[in-house]
Amino acid sequence: MAMEEEQELFAHDRDEDEEKGGKPKLELTVDEIIEEYVGSFGFSQLVHVFLVSLAWIFDSQHTLVTIFTDAEPQWRCKMNGYECWENASLCDLHPKAWEWVGGERMSTVAEWGLICGHRFRAGIPTCSAIQGRLADSSLGRRKTLFYSCLFTSITAFLTSLSPNIWVYSILRFCNGFARSGIGICCLVLSTESVGRRWRGQVGQYGFFFFTAGFLSLPIISYPLQNSWRNIYRSISLLPLLYCLFIFPSISESPRWLSLRERKEEAMQVLTKLAQSNGKKIPKNLTISNPSCTQPGSRTCNLWSSKWARKRMALVMAVGLGVGFVYYGVQLNAQNLYFNLYFTVALNALMEIPAVFLGSVLLSCMDRRVLFSLSAIIAGISCFLCVILSRDRQKNKDQAGNWSQLSVESIGFMCISTAFDVMYIYCVELFPTSVRNFAVSMLRQALMFGASMAPMLVAQGRLSPFVSYLVFGGVGIFSGIFGSWLPETRNRPLYETLEQQEHEEMINEPYDSEMVKLPS
Repeated sequence: MAMEEEQELFAHDRDEDEEKGGKPKLELTVDEIIEEYVGSFGFSQLVHVFLVSLAWIFDSQHTLVTIFTDAEPQWRCKMNGYECWENASLCDLHPKAWEWVGGERMSTVAEWGLICGHRFRAGIPTCSAIQGRLADSSLGRRKTLFYSCLFTSITAFLTSLSPNIWVYSILRFCNGFARSGIGICCLVLSTESVGRRWRGQVGQYGFFFFTAGFLSLPIISYPLQNSWRNIYRSISLLPLLYCLFIFPSISESPRWLSLRERKEEAMQVLTKLAQSNGKKIPKNLTISNPSCTQPGSRTCNLWSSKWARKRMALVMAVGLGVGFVYYGVQLNAQNLYFNLYFTVALNALMEIPAVFLGSVLLSCMDRRVLFSLSAIIAGISCFLCVILSRDRQKNKDQAGNWSQLSVESIGFMCISTAFDVMYIYCVELFPTSVRNFAVSMLRQALMFGASMAPMLVAQGRLSPFVSYLVFGGVGIFSGIFGSWLPETRNRPLYETLEQQEHEEMINEPYDSEMVKLPS
């Protein structure tokens, strides 16, 4: 009955317009307006995506800064009468027989003595929490991005003032909570303003900035290597500058505005984008009514649909594994027995071909196949690192193995590709009404996996063999589980759960059952 009433009302309004001599109203979805009148990807979207994606730099810096701040520095014998030898374990030596090279302020490990029996404290989880619900409901994508950057800056500065490991861990957790909204909102804000065939490339475009943030860490940390506190203070400044000078130029997502019944604002955003692209939106064009307008309704609650629950559970399981391997391999760089700054810079550089390769392959390859292959190859590379680390296990005086470093770099490039593709995949797997929440759940799983990685890395200082063995197994299993997700390439972005369920049932019978988990 509701549908019939809407059709009658539309017909009545059209008749009135025709009687007045005007053009009949034209109702289209945001997706259709972008494709037909704004442009799938023009100059305005390029600038918007660039400004939004800059925030990825802060997400990367604040997530991976612990590679330097929590590293175990080099040590040396004091030669003061106590028995000491260079290839001994610190746990076997008298505390007064050795000292940290560079002083105790180089890292948290040196300052708070996180070695031997206290080694596990260096791997205390600092995972992030969920902000996606706010971005889908009350705050929106734009405001969530602003508050995420602002609180990331504040918590990073406070972290530099930590008096002990426990306060440090609490502040790192708060920083994780703050920055959890950055990557999510950057990705969703970018992809929701472009046409369907550009979503993959635009999503990958943002990861170039994540890579830039990663690559900037060795550059920032090297001159500040004598004080881990100064490293935190330096990276806390950039998000604040972003909030003050760049954020005002960013627009809200027209899809989210439309879903919240703020159609005039959505049309203003679309009109602005169209004008910058040299195009014009007809005055009689309006945005069609989405079937979900209240955040608490069934079609806006991800957990209300069986297919969405199953799909989300599988996405989170895969994300947990990918996050564990992606961040674990980066943090494990200190166990390769090469110069830490060189190793981190090399891994950061490997992200560039990963993003470029992912961007090219996403335009011509299924998401499911690309993700699964990347994760499996990364797992195999970790297994090869196990084999190549045997010589180092037998002879602890031996320098780092270049073959192992090369294989590790290739494996990291592949897991980086899987990490990036998984974000794009998740955006396309869920509708606008729950998209930010779904991506935030993926982010939560990725960060939960990342929070477990430091504990294995701490163990890897004693046995790199074990750490790479676990990373390899998790990577392969993540690739296998990812193959059970439905394909989304060249599919439209749906507005509600009901619409997506209905359209997928029509377009592909296989997807009507959504995700078939093995019995």
